[in-house]
Amino acid sequence: MKKEEWLKKGYVDEPVEEGIDLKAEISRLKKEKNAVVLGHYYQADEIQEIADFIGDSLALAQWAAKTDASIIVMCGVHFMGETAKILCPDKKVLIPDLNAGCSLADSCPDDKFARFIEEHPGHTVISYVNTSAAVKALTDVVVTSTNAKQIVESFPEDQKIIFGPDKNLGNYINSITGRSMLLWDGACHVHEKFSVEKILQLKEQYPDADVLVHPECKGAVAKLADKVASTAGLLKHAMASSKKDFIVATESGILFEMRKKCPQKNFIPVPPEDSTCACNECNFMRLNTLKKLYNTLKYEWPEVVVDKDIAQKAVRPIRRMLEISEKLGL
Repeated sequence: MKKEEWLKKGYVDEPVEEGIDLKAEISRLKKEKNAVVLGHYYQADEIQEIADFIGDSLALAQWAAKTDASIIVMCGVHFMGETAKILCPDKKVLIPDLNAGCSLADSCPDDKFARFIEEHPGHTVISYVNTSAAVKALTDVVVTSTNAKQIVESFPEDQKIIFGPDKNLGNYINSITGRSMLLWDGACHVHEKFSVEKILQLKEQYPDADVLVHPECKGAVAKLADKVASTAGLLKHAMASSKKDFIVATESGILFEMRKKCPQKNFIPVPPEDSTCACNECNFMRLNTLKKLYNTLKYEWPEVVVDKDIAQKAVRPIRRMLEISEKLGL
């Protein structure tokens, strides 16, 4: 009955002993089971503290591809677990909560995307990593926000390209490369909520601050930026900059690593346009908790499963991304 209840909930819902040191127990289980915990920058602080490696989508994929651990626990969202499983079919890949989805991936159903491709023959298909395994299986090459520009530019200028699913990232890449890629109409629910008004209000308070913007934001927001880059790119810019203040328009989980790497600097999260809260969080990312991580390692569930036929097709564009990124030194 327990497994049936877990299946309904999407995670292991078992009580833990009162007073247990979850971080110590997680560390013990990792050693006992030869497991590695990978965490995205958008995870809660306590998850980032216990993870063996923290990074953006590209870095997590690169790490998964080379780890010698028997078990990979992906503290992120479901498509990240799928990517790890596709790259490591012989390893057990776990995710603390199967409900940790992605609004951007959900905005691009594989059946509708397949029809879109059929309606536009002769196009190379480039898909953002924030997609399901089934969409990746329809793709020629996968990209992340770290390498999208360079990978797009690796194709001839006259190459017809379909880019999905993020229209904001696609528009941004078009604007800086001079391309005219055909874009799927998808977006991230977190980055869509950033507004020009909120950033301008913060600029009045911090006139000397650099504005850091993720390319999944709307074009009008990106135009206000001193730096548009992936989460890893924004972190790198903050570390190298002589500025003291930074206004950050991306999921607020990145502030943990920014403050850790730059304790003398001030990072101000941009709130969503429809709220007075101080930050903009992804509700899917925050479904992962220390308790769920502990139970996931203890019971080795939920396990990420990818259909073998889909995985065989999806691994090619993912590996192509990794190969191009390696050549470009990304």
